Amino acid sequence: MANPISSLHIQAIQGIPLIHDGDQLDSIILSSLKSNGVELEDGDIVVVAQKIVSKAEGRLIRLSDVNAGEDATKLAEETEKDPRLVQLILDESTEVVRKKAGVLIVRHNLGHIGANAGIDQSNIENDDEYALLLPSDPDSSAVKLKFQLDSALNVDLGVLIVDSHNRPWRMGTIGGAIGCAGFQVLDDQRGGVDLFDRELKVTLINRADSIAALATLIMGETTEMTPVAVVKGFANDELDGRASEINRPKEEDLFQ
Repeated sequence: MANPISSLHIQAIQGIPLIHDGDQLDSIILSSLKSNGVELEDGDIVVVAQKIVSKAEGRLIRLSDVNAGEDATKLAEETEKDPRLVQLILDESTEVVRKKAGVLIVRHNLGHIGANAGIDQSNIENDDEYALLLPSDPDSSAVKLKFQLDSALNVDLGVLIVDSHNRPWRMGTIGGAIGCAGFQVLDDQRGGVDLFDRELKVTLINRADSIAALATLIMGETTEMTPVAVVKGFANDELDGRASEINRPKEEDLFQ
């Protein structure tokens, strides 16, 4: 069981520049923290938008470099999408879950289910000839960034990489965790009791997605240019979880 949390303070960090392939995110974040007058302490969580991680890791793809195969071309006709984009989606996924005109839902190579394998074309370049893929291993990206920030500041931080997610039967997007390091991701309350001593049989609290949703609300998802936030007040954890723990095993998927 995780330590209780009585309050949180979330601050979006101003002044993060546009990110390009090869940029050192740790140096950029450290500089922006200093200019914002933010000092990090043990247990603070640095929340980073997936988009700048992907850009720094060279995951921006020029569509003119993509050759669409037969499967992608056929699927593109069914979904009314660019065949080159569909090819990227297939390359980044293990199976097509649902499809119709304008909609392509897949199981990503990372294990989660979502639209278009998380591939994005907003806020990346001046035209539609580019597509941005998710980091190839966002948990490892979070571990690396945590090590860099911890070493530079002599603290023990959490790092959370977030992306926008849609949910079945709910309108609108919320922030969700795709990469984590330095804190307990799932708080398993099963086996405990409620206020009336009834056994808790299914209570598994997703702390990472909860923090991701709050931070994304502060960071924004359009033109705000604040892809980094700091969460203070999160209790120090002994456990070090990963976002990969969140994905429900396929054999437990009752909706497919």
